[in-house]
Amino acid sequence: MPGDVAHTPAEADLPLIISVDDHVMEPKDLWQRELPASLRDRGPRVVRERVKLEFTGGHYGFTRGAPDGDWCDVWLFDDLVTPTGLLHAPAGMPREEQRNVPATYDDFRPGTYDQAARLADMDLNHVEAAINYPNIFPRFAGQGFLERADKDLALACLRIYNDWMIDEWSAGAGAGRLIPLTLVPLWDPSLAADELRRCAAKGSHAVAFSENPSKLGCPSMYTGDWDVLWAAAEETDTTVSMHIGSSSSMPSTSPDAPLATSMSLYAQNAQGSLADWVFSGTLERFATLKIAYAESQVGWMPFQLERMDAVWAEGRGGVGGPVLPSEQVRGRVYGCVFDDLHGLKCRDDVGIDQILFETDYPHSDGTFPHSRKVAHELFVAAGMDAGECRKVLRDNAIAAYGLERFGLG
Repeated sequence: MPGDVAHTPAEADLPLIISVDDHVMEPKDLWQRELPASLRDRGPRVVRERVKLEFTGGHYGFTRGAPDGDWCDVWLFDDLVTPTGLLHAPAGMPREEQRNVPATYDDFRPGTYDQAARLADMDLNHVEAAINYPNIFPRFAGQGFLERADKDLALACLRIYNDWMIDEWSAGAGAGRLIPLTLVPLWDPSLAADELRRCAAKGSHAVAFSENPSKLGCPSMYTGDWDVLWAAAEETDTTVSMHIGSSSSMPSTSPDAPLATSMSLYAQNAQGSLADWVFSGTLERFATLKIAYAESQVGWMPFQLERMDAVWAEGRGGVGGPVLPSEQVRGRVYGCVFDDLHGLKCRDDVGIDQILFETDYPHSDGTFPHSRKVAHELFVAAGMDAGECRKVLRDNAIAAYGLERFGLG
């Protein structure tokens, strides 16, 4: 029965975790190493300066060259300036020390950017494999490349990132453990399809996409412009992954609302995204495509689908057809949890086979190095049995991302 600890395996008996949402700090020297000499002064690079960070009116801000500021590794990329902050990667730090202050790479655990140290941290945290999103200036769907005016330079830099992700970070000792994630040039769907195919041929079968491309100034899901990308994803058995904030916006209520308001509402982005995928007809047109939402939790899914089914069935708002949204989503749309007890309690309504687990290393919401303990507490409170625990911790991730390709089972 729910809450009965005897119903759930002991913490030590839980299987190793596959995390579908971790992050990696971009190598400071990557583009200076790989770009032609003529482009290095415009390509991504790091300078160390004194900086002050602020959070006012619902937005992060910063001041460069502040005499009373803290030392900071500042990313520069053509016209882009992005300071590194402690909240980019506070893994292992006590919660009370996690503050919005400038930071250098020296302030972080080596596991945030060094492969050997990352694998050691994964062992410590009972994680066998993990998908890694970008962390600082590329942002979660590659918006840092999209926003640059020189698209030839942006494309060259994006490809350098993808090659590093596949050939270095996810290779060698990381093969089968650090699962590659492709970024695509969001400014051109055809170029994006080409890059997806190029990276799939190199062994990457997950692609980052925006939860709402329209908010980035790109074609909406309703235009059909992205169909060339989805065709490439189906052709290569590539899963589309959308992280919260990948539309460069987060839900809020007013300009003076605190960060807590946005943090409490973040699932709204995934709700809107799922509506777009269904009501645009994309899920119907691409019947084998799989999509996944990172850091969005799952407790919102049953009501969202109930409401979408009602609108669909009654032919309201210009949508409708023989296949209900809930039927389109079944077995193809995945959500992930790290603190969603409600979602786990209503797992039968969500679909137990569609719930994934994440550790969110090395972010402040992350559960390192206690991810197995956190998972166990959630599973006990939700009354989950051994089979359900295994599905959420690893089996569903293998199915969602085809991880048997990497020897995982």
